[in-house]
Amino acid sequence: MSIEVYRDSWGIPHLRAADPDELAFAQGRVTAADRAWQLEVERHRAQGTTAAFLGAAETGWDTFVRRARLADTARRCFDRLDPGTARWVRAYVDGVQAGLAEGARRAPEFAATGLKPGRWEPWTPLAVWLSTHILFAGFPTKLWRDEVARRLGEEWTELFATDGPGTAGSNGWVVAGGRTESGAAIVAGDPHRFIEAPGVYQQIRLACPEYDVVGLAVPGVPGLAHFGHTGGVAWAITNAMADYQDLYRERLRRTGDGGVEALGPDGWRPASVHRETLGVAGADPVEVEVIETERGPVIITDTSPDGGRDTGPDGGREHAASASGSGSGSGDPDGVSDVDGGDGGDGVWEAISLRYPPRVTGELGFGVLPELLAARTVADVDRAVDGWAEPVNVVQAADTEGGLLHRIAGHVPVRPRSNSLRIVPAWEAAHAWQEKPAALPRADVDGHAVMANARDLAAPLGVEFAPAHRAARIDALLAESTSWTPQAMTAVHTDTDNPSAAPLLEAIRARGGLSPSASAVRGRLLAWDRRMEADSTDAGLYAAVRGAVVRRVAAHPAFKALREPAAYPALFQPWLALGPRVAFALETLLVSGPVPPEDTAEIVREALEEVAAGAEPPAWGVTHRLAPWQALPDADTTADARWPGLGGDHDCVLSTSSVPGYTDRSARASAARYVWDLADRDNSLWVVPFGASGVAGDPHHLDQLPLWLRGELVPVTTAWHHLTKEHHDPR
Repeated sequence: MSIEVYRDSWGIPHLRAADPDELAFAQGRVTAADRAWQLEVERHRAQGTTAAFLGAAETGWDTFVRRARLADTARRCFDRLDPGTARWVRAYVDGVQAGLAEGARRAPEFAATGLKPGRWEPWTPLAVWLSTHILFAGFPTKLWRDEVARRLGEEWTELFATDGPGTAGSNGWVVAGGRTESGAAIVAGDPHRFIEAPGVYQQIRLACPEYDVVGLAVPGVPGLAHFGHTGGVAWAITNAMADYQDLYRERLRRTGDGGVEALGPDGWRPASVHRETLGVAGADPVEVEVIETERGPVIITDTSPDGGRDTGPDGGREHAASASGSGSGSGDPDGVSDVDGGDGGDGVWEAISLRYPPRVTGELGFGVLPELLAARTVADVDRAVDGWAEPVNVVQAADTEGGLLHRIAGHVPVRPRSNSLRIVPAWEAAHAWQEKPAALPRADVDGHAVMANARDLAAPLGVEFAPAHRAARIDALLAESTSWTPQAMTAVHTDTDNPSAAPLLEAIRARGGLSPSASAVRGRLLAWDRRMEADSTDAGLYAAVRGAVVRRVAAHPAFKALREPAAYPALFQPWLALGPRVAFALETLLVSGPVPPEDTAEIVREALEEVAAGAEPPAWGVTHRLAPWQALPDADTTADARWPGLGGDHDCVLSTSSVPGYTDRSARASAARYVWDLADRDNSLWVVPFGASGVAGDPHHLDQLPLWLRGELVPVTTAWHHLTKEHHDPR
């Protein structure tokens, strides 16, 4: 092998090899050396085996993964790869396997849990990709809308439609050469995800005779799926917020031979059924029944009020911020219901199945990944992402020839709108998917284009989108200059203006009859500049009043029917909790909905009085602190104090999400920031929240955190003579 590993001053790996397959091996090996614990956690999450070493808290996630058949879907998708891509993925897996033992020796978590490095299969990267994105389209929101329609009334089905606690989004923008100082385009942005330690994105460079690319990789997955710069062309993505997964209400029954049948449009049809066993550290094994109908895998086995609730911890990192106030019910603690009892004397019971494109088509779009690495122009990127499947993204790209791209990529099935809103009956033929997927929108770039999860390019493809605040603010900021530079993009990344505060501030302005102390609070808020700076006491005051309003709205009698937790597994409860739903839809609920205007006015008055009567709220960053997800939380409870205070808020460009009214801790924020310069790649910039290494105590474990907090970025260095060569195997 002719693999060379270099590092820059931030420990970021720069890899050079003789051909793409050897380079994929090198990427896998260096990732295992730097992030062995993270890789093994991802492998186990993708297989549904995390409870075996992390304990009973993970049985909810593992049960879902087994029932959803993620690993089996990954096998199917791998088997459909073209030979070249399959060989390239195998090379990455071989590299991971070659580096795991060494990486595990450096990572203390292995010893702490007793975990031994396991075997990576050729399909494991595809399974990692699936488990990372299976909740991206927010299918649990359909459970919520179903509950709203049933309990509150059909007319309120979409009342809470907004970017909620369980979604992931991003900012992204492309600026044409006519609006930059250099005359060449700039692609920039920041993906917003639940912050994980180690981070979900890995800065890396991949070079061989065929290409030389810098970008942000997903550990466990070869190539640079989301963000990359080849020198000639750069690309980036955001979540399109498209709806491409459906939930079906199934009617099931047992057969005399122990099988299961499901009622479909053509009557009773056989369903596949088998049982799997979950190992649980420190507890008895859990048996899971896995059922799959012609629609898809059954992920909720019993929807009767007393049969489907799961009180065990959810094991899901995707919603760590929103669990507050979600409540829990009583029921089977392992999340596996006794489906034999059913809800009728004829032995028929109802369940819910999940239909998702890779399970139906056997395609994830992994063939796109090597094509992106070899891209030279926007046209190359455009052709490559035609084959993309999961998740559905907005894609932007620019090249050195002046080419620009702004389009949707992915697989969105064509079916009735009712499928997008709620759970639909499996036995009605009208809810079947059409054979061909939806046409995907695209748009020209006029000066600049913004992608921020709003109802824009992807509007025909979804139901719930982010409010337009971030997109509008970025658009306004970009319009202020015609001579943008990469360094100037920091001002966009870190903007803390909070447009979503306007409706509450207007309600405060209209509120009279206050005590002197509450009037003083009102006066301060009306004079506030609306910026959620970490050191702002006025931002802290606003957050305190907002939280008091949210709690009172959620407690209003109009929403009494929604306060009882729905009878679904705990994994889905964050999407079903009234408090967070009210928090994220507050703008709407202040001016419309079932709460009468006079009651809303009184709620605002009471909130002002409450805050005025209490202790002075601290600066925003005192309570709005980073709360990253860790597979193995710190044993020392005082270690939590090391996580810093943050500026920004959910609807700021500096998007740092908490759950107003329930917790100010921020679990979702920028998982990376990047600026790709098409004039000179060495003028590009990037940063991640922590560092290049996933090993505690390594000099590059947390070295980028101070820069990330200040909104600064690390320079992209590509001159090999400015890098340090490793003269031994990586790490």
